[in-house]
Amino acid sequence: MRRSKKITIGIITFFVVIAVIVVGRYSIELHFKKKFSKRPPPGVIVEVVYSKNFNQTLESYCTSLSSKTISYKIKKNELLEPIKFDLKVKKGNVIAKLLDKNILAPFAGILGKRGISGSSLGSENTIILTLDDARKVLCDLKIPEVYAAILKKDLKIRAKFSAYKNKTYEGIIQSVASRVDAQTRSILARAQIQNENSEIIPGSLLEIEILYNNKNALSVPDTSVMYEGSKKFIYKIIENNVLKKMEVKTGIRNQGNLEILDGLIEGDQIIAEGLTKVRPGMKVKPIIRSQ
Repeated sequence: MRRSKKITIGIITFFVVIAVIVVGRYSIELHFKKKFSKRPPPGVIVEVVYSKNFNQTLESYCTSLSSKTISYKIKKNELLEPIKFDLKVKKGNVIAKLLDKNILAPFAGILGKRGISGSSLGSENTIILTLDDARKVLCDLKIPEVYAAILKKDLKIRAKFSAYKNKTYEGIIQSVASRVDAQTRSILARAQIQNENSEIIPGSLLEIEILYNNKNALSVPDTSVMYEGSKKFIYKIIENNVLKKMEVKTGIRNQGNLEILDGLIEGDQIIAEGLTKVRPGMKVKPIIRSQ
């Protein structure tokens, strides 16, 4: 009888211990779940939707030309004193003193010398003195005829010279030919590029971007757009910093930005980066990125 009572007490004790362990584990789980469920909203990079200028670009190449240039054939034995090459001169300055006359600069520019062999001139005693005004350089472009509808005078251009990779030079289309070249199926256009510091040397190869279809439209960074099949979506921040997934329609892309045609209005706040970290209905802490 006593043995049976001990066994009963042992069984009851065992189940009580198991129950305590189960209840304890459940209580701990609830504690941690409650603790982490109160985690503060994550901070996300946000950008305000605003309007900016958009344009499409047409790329081409050309060789730079001086806006003004003149050459003089001079015999060395006629010079009274050596010519100072690579010198900036003003209009009217003496650029060469000869036995019978002085040569004056007809315009401001830089003096240079053309490398031509003596045999081609008939004498090794002859040099070719050049004067170039390169404060504005010219550039002749061959544009495919399919762009005839958009190619016109005064279109803005951007130029790059490989010697100054991080610099962009501004210019315009100065003139456009009145006919298409039947052999190349292209239209000749002449551009004028600002070169105030004379960094672009005549004869340099330039990369050209012609800007057309300029307009002002709503803009968002292309990193803020999600693609799902043929549709595009953006996370918009609404009341109480909650995220709402919005379908948008986009237009042209320009320098890392997308034109917004429909779905947003100016002043809306959208998630600019980190789309994989958020989801619809989530509350976030906006970190505004300055424009």
